[in-house]
Amino acid sequence: MRSESEKKVLVQEQFSRTAQEYVTSAVHADTDALQEVVNVLAPKKTWTVLDIATGGGHVAKAVAPYVNHVVAADLTKTMLQTAKDYLQSASVHNVSYVMADAEQLPFLDRDFDAVTCRIAAHHFPNPKLFIQESARVLHPGGHFLLVDNIVPDDCELGDFYNELEQLRDISHVRCASVSEWTDWMQEEGLEITFAKEKIKTFQYDTWLKRMAKTQEQQERVGQWIRSADAKVKEFFRVNVENGEVHSFISIEWMALCVKR
Repeated sequence: MRSESEKKVLVQEQFSRTAQEYVTSAVHADTDALQEVVNVLAPKKTWTVLDIATGGGHVAKAVAPYVNHVVAADLTKTMLQTAKDYLQSASVHNVSYVMADAEQLPFLDRDFDAVTCRIAAHHFPNPKLFIQESARVLHPGGHFLLVDNIVPDDCELGDFYNELEQLRDISHVRCASVSEWTDWMQEEGLEITFAKEKIKTFQYDTWLKRMAKTQEQQERVGQWIRSADAKVKEFFRVNVENGEVHSFISIEWMALCVKR
């Protein structure tokens, strides 16, 4: 069992290697999904926004035109530099860049009007602590927007999906369920005002090769999917033709909270 610090080192190593691929990733750069983030968050021109685990900088870029300032934070220096290069090339200049651990944010209490985190929290060893830190740095009445892949409460389905992601990506820790996220948010005074689930279809080869670089690793992932029982394959809509996996689905959850 890896320690939390070892898991974070794996995240840094993995995302240092794949930083540019996350800027161009169709899932992360999806303009419709990013516009929905803006629409749900409803940012105001006076706001200062913290984007945790900014990755390629897509949320920071989407939100920047509507707010006073965005702080793009990431644990991985190479990822943060890549995001900065991407945003500056797009003439986005009201963003600053800070290396930061989502579970130990280097900011004072009540520093931000809004906090966002999109498709990243499954890499955090202690997501409950991430929620605590997000709530801490928010003003009362501030907004917290989370988007991440989730798993069902059904243990068999959840364990299958998390093992699948861990086989593909050694930096994956765990996708949580909606019930877990809801409990953590409520404990920190974050009231959910909007929530939505979305089915995402992954084209298998593109999804696999973004993170699984060796042939051996790719074969292990394929074997895990093909050996799943009928219940799992039906739930995740696994499409296998002539022994080859073509696609499957995951569930993404978006939640907007207001800090009481």
